[in-house]
Amino acid sequence: MTHSMPLMELRTHAIAAGGGCVARAADGRVVFVRHSLPDEIVMARVTGETTSFLRADAVEILDPSPDRVAPPCPHAGPGRCGGCDFQHVTLPAQRALKASLVAEQLRRLAGDERSVVVEEVPGAPDGLGWRTRVRFAVDRTGRVGLHRHRSHGIEPVEHCLIASAAVDAVGVSAQRWSGARELEVLTSPDGGTPVVSIETGRRRLGDRPALRAGRVVNGRTEREPHRLSFDVLGRRFQVSAGVFWQVHPGAPTVLARTVLEGLGPQVGERVADLYSGAGLFTALFADAVGTTGAVRAIERSGRACADASRNTDGQPQVTVTRSDVTADVVSFTRLGQPDLVILDPAREGAGRGVMAALAGLRPTPRRMAYVSCDPASFARDLRVMTDAGWSMKSLRCFDLFPMTEHVELVAMLDPP
Repeated sequence: MTHSMPLMELRTHAIAAGGGCVARAADGRVVFVRHSLPDEIVMARVTGETTSFLRADAVEILDPSPDRVAPPCPHAGPGRCGGCDFQHVTLPAQRALKASLVAEQLRRLAGDERSVVVEEVPGAPDGLGWRTRVRFAVDRTGRVGLHRHRSHGIEPVEHCLIASAAVDAVGVSAQRWSGARELEVLTSPDGGTPVVSIETGRRRLGDRPALRAGRVVNGRTEREPHRLSFDVLGRRFQVSAGVFWQVHPGAPTVLARTVLEGLGPQVGERVADLYSGAGLFTALFADAVGTTGAVRAIERSGRACADASRNTDGQPQVTVTRSDVTADVVSFTRLGQPDLVILDPAREGAGRGVMAALAGLRPTPRRMAYVSCDPASFARDLRVMTDAGWSMKSLRCFDLFPMTEHVELVAMLDPP
């Protein structure tokens, strides 16, 4: 679609997954309108079309919502950077929109009716400057930027406003990165030396700009350090470049505390930590259950398993297993008849097979915690458990991604 596409006047309705609002075209087709808010009248330009719906950008606001503000970032807006969905929305309204999205997905996909509140997390008081890791795209000339929405096109960006000051201080945007395809800048709130991780794909990397940072190229360490340190609830964690770790500075602590309080581990209990990553929950639950208990961590990434083993060194009650989480793995023989189960899957969720296997565990775990960054996949997985007689005892939602549509969920599930 090009800028020659005709404009249409639309009234917007509820927010939809993807960060846009739902509207109706004159021919009755659904239109998903980015850069809009519910109950606005906008002039929208079509950016994409399928047989059943249109995508569009609001390019002029005829009747604005009272929740609309001027985007603080100069790169936000139609045709620009695709990283932030809600730069034009006040922070309280952003959280209300996310709450309505979560409630709608739960109602539609899980048959669960409940009011939802999205909680602010310390570390991003104005919604900016929170992101401790940023993945930049690099164009053919070596210029650094961020991808435009649903596009391979790159928006050159010198300063990303949601990036932390530590990310900005590395200064990758001021350099040319000939031959690089992507750069990830990784920092930690403890002020340690940052790391720049470079992926080249099929390109040949040119000169490496001199930066005060560790450097990893295609997974190989060229300059130390290649990992970062994080302190969470009295424990120190080492996380290598390429291994998942939450990007909001307050996230690891708030999530760990919520899962610990929700599950209430007792000395001597057995815990299964699925999709365990670098071992955040593994190590903290191992402390809680003590040496008479046991924690089994299952993780598919070899690098993450190496970090988890390092982070649980001195905890003989921990077993770290490198494996995909599958229905076959989720059997009492592999998980060790757990009293408690923790799931923290990627955005696509655990899936029907894994959830059905968890629901069928015997003896039945006394409680499960499900940590999710995607309300739709979570709601689909929850439906499998509720159909098997499990119930969602509690749900907390955290605003770990201000200025975007994304939200983090922590649910406690109780057996029949």
